[in-house]
Amino acid sequence: MKKFFSYIFGAFIIFLLGVLLAFMFKLPIVQGFSREEGGRIVLFTSFVLLMMLRVPIAFCLSIPAFLTSIYLNLPTMVIFQRMGAGINAFSLIAIPFFILAGQVMAEGGIAQKIVEFSNILVGRVRGGLAMVNILASMFFGGVSGSSVADTSSIGAFLIPMMVDQGYDRDFSIAVTITSSTLGIIIPPSHNMIIYSLVAGGVSVGALFMAGYIPGIMVGVAQMIVAYIISRKRNYPVAGKMSFKEALIITRDSILGLLVGVIIIAGIIFGVFTATEASVVAAVYAIVITTFVYKTMNLKKLLRTFQNTAVVIAMVLFIIASSSAFGYLLAYLKVPALVASALTSISTNKYV
Repeated sequence: MKKFFSYIFGAFIIFLLGVLLAFMFKLPIVQGFSREEGGRIVLFTSFVLLMMLRVPIAFCLSIPAFLTSIYLNLPTMVIFQRMGAGINAFSLIAIPFFILAGQVMAEGGIAQKIVEFSNILVGRVRGGLAMVNILASMFFGGVSGSSVADTSSIGAFLIPMMVDQGYDRDFSIAVTITSSTLGIIIPPSHNMIIYSLVAGGVSVGALFMAGYIPGIMVGVAQMIVAYIISRKRNYPVAGKMSFKEALIITRDSILGLLVGVIIIAGIIFGVFTATEASVVAAVYAIVITTFVYKTMNLKKLLRTFQNTAVVIAMVLFIIASSSAFGYLLAYLKVPALVASALTSISTNKYV
């Protein structure tokens, strides 16, 4: 059966490739399609093809944009301009600094302290380490606002720890990846900053406040599922700790957890904007790890800057590619067609 589906998958890829080449070279078989119809087919065919080939998402967006512009005889410079315009916004400065804050906290050991604090709260139940993973992502997501930073920091030491304690590797990885998406919902969220920019001035503070309840609900739901699976697979219970140890861990982790409080309180009460909050968070993280915890030195800081630059480049490349892809969607009137198709189903507002 697996071999059969592999053949089907391969045949579908060959079919998509054939369709794409037929339109790109404007073969006689596709002469009946209009220019806009051909553009839509090239855009979505190349997008689906690259997704099925597991190409990184930024290239899945940018390559179809270039291929479609070539098919439509649009200057490719237009695509470069749209990509540049997509990241040419002052509000987006917040994203690199939030990522930097998260990377500094990960490198400086604050992420480890957040995990230890989470272990105090939920570590004593069956599958407690899986719940610690989820709760730590909720806390850390409220600092970095990045799923990538969450996965790379918390997952780096929690996945091996879970495997060593008897958890299946696939379960450990699944919990880490799934819980890392909480960074998109729980403030400060990069997606909320981007949405505020695209939507034309929606309050970032209001978006941040609106993310807490859904984020907590999703996190609790994930912990319930993790508990059920842990009961079925008989995963271990974390060891107990003394009250004194719990107090020491809480004291050590409180400064790291304060980052999220400072960010949200500052934005809500108008002390600073979201962009300024990101800088405050980054500076606070550097000061705490360097002068209080004393876990950060110049060598580590330079390595952190290097790692942050890689993550930032990846995030901004995705934003730029999305901008170019979105431009072509608008140029080819795809949103209007979708809206027309939906409204043609029924005039009933509930439908």
